Amino acid sequence: MKGLGFGKQKGRAAHLTLFGFLALFLNGCDLAPKYDPPALLTPIPASYASAGPFQPATPMDTLPRGPWWEAYHDPLLNRLVARLNVANPTLSAAVANYDAARAYVAQVNANLFPFFIGSGWNYSIQQSQQRPLRIPGIFPNQYGDNVLALQSTYEFDLWNQIHNRIASAQASAQATAADLANVQLSLQANLVNDYIVLRSYDAQIKLLNDTVTAYASNLRLVRDRFEGKIASGIDLAQAQYLYDGANALRTQTIAQRALIEHAIASLVGEPASSFSIPPSPVLPQVPVIPTGVPSTLLQRRPDIVAAERAVAAANQQIGVARSAFFPALTLTAIGGFENSGAANLISLPLSFWTVGPNYILPLFEGGLRHAELAGAYAQYRATAAQYRATVLAAFQQVEDEMSLLNNLAVALQQQKATAADAEHYTRLATDSFIEGASNYLDVNVAETEALGAELQAIIIAQQQLQASVRLFEALGGGWSVQDLPTPRQVTDYSAQ
Repeated sequence: MKGLGFGKQKGRAAHLTLFGFLALFLNGCDLAPKYDPPALLTPIPASYASAGPFQPATPMDTLPRGPWWEAYHDPLLNRLVARLNVANPTLSAAVANYDAARAYVAQVNANLFPFFIGSGWNYSIQQSQQRPLRIPGIFPNQYGDNVLALQSTYEFDLWNQIHNRIASAQASAQATAADLANVQLSLQANLVNDYIVLRSYDAQIKLLNDTVTAYASNLRLVRDRFEGKIASGIDLAQAQYLYDGANALRTQTIAQRALIEHAIASLVGEPASSFSIPPSPVLPQVPVIPTGVPSTLLQRRPDIVAAERAVAAANQQIGVARSAFFPALTLTAIGGFENSGAANLISLPLSFWTVGPNYILPLFEGGLRHAELAGAYAQYRATAAQYRATVLAAFQQVEDEMSLLNNLAVALQQQKATAADAEHYTRLATDSFIEGASNYLDVNVAETEALGAELQAIIIAQQQLQASVRLFEALGGGWSVQDLPTPRQVTDYSAQ
């Protein structure tokens, strides 16, 4: 009998050895397709079509790394963006989403290690009157059962399913990190844009203040001439109309400025009731924006990188879906101590243990695995198409804003000339009215057109600055794929 027992032990050892060699041989068989970023359907152009005087002549230059908004040389704007970076709630939510993505990577990565589950000291009363092996008079109907056990399970990554899940989760976390950078860039661009609009309103309000002062002087002049029987009632009514209209437009502009100021307060995380920005009628200068060559855009736009990382995650999910067609192998070990209620529980004669592999092989599941694999391929195609769409939209945005910058620069010069002509026209009409050669209608028309021309010049300057902000955003705002966390960094959840 001893020889037979030794043979059983030897047979078990042989089975476990074979099991170990099989696991080592199959462990690392990767069923995910080889990944390459999706190719664009058309080649990337060598240069931008809309490059103009607001881009430097050296096309290889790209946006410098760091705070792009400092190109507007406004200390107050710099302080506002700094406050946004630490206090904006939308940005905080994006940071939390990234932290959640990293936590999920850590969860998936934990499957690479064996799990240990301990059961505490368990005491129960069992009743077994009808047990098949019960011997009446020897075994009681009720007996105690104390158990103290430890269970361990380990899943062998035979087809790289766990590693593909980890790689997919890592790519998704990297996409979330790029989304975070994109959210931050978008919020920064919104703030700079609102700040430019605010300063445009300040310039318009100053112009309207000067206009109301000038119209009030004209109104007094016309009223004096009317009382002196030199001007008609129509002249007085027209002068009053101009004055009241300018006053109303100034009030409307002040109201619009307040709304923009409230929007800036929300962006920097402050209540609108306790936030204010001192007025300043000076608009920033349009900065020179180095655009670089189009091919660098793929590495500098966080939304493009996020879309590419989503494709990589979908590619690894194909490997996960493929591995579901093959057997899963888990090694389980259970050991512990058990007795019927005696005080000395932890002793070798009262111990139990078991160890062995579990095989799971899908035989028939009604097409479930094929459907999951088809869905993984479809998801990959969808993310690849979305990546291409993101790239095309990025090139469109760059070309749009460069075209706007160039055309608005020309339009601004033309509008300034128009405003100068209208001002000259106003002086001639006013002199003619004072000399009695014409009525106030000519002055009315000239002043209305002059005010409109000057306001339009301010608005075009605002639009040009807004186009420069959008161009900064379209070029990635100085972000680079080098800022993307590595797979190791998104996996190490403890390094927050």
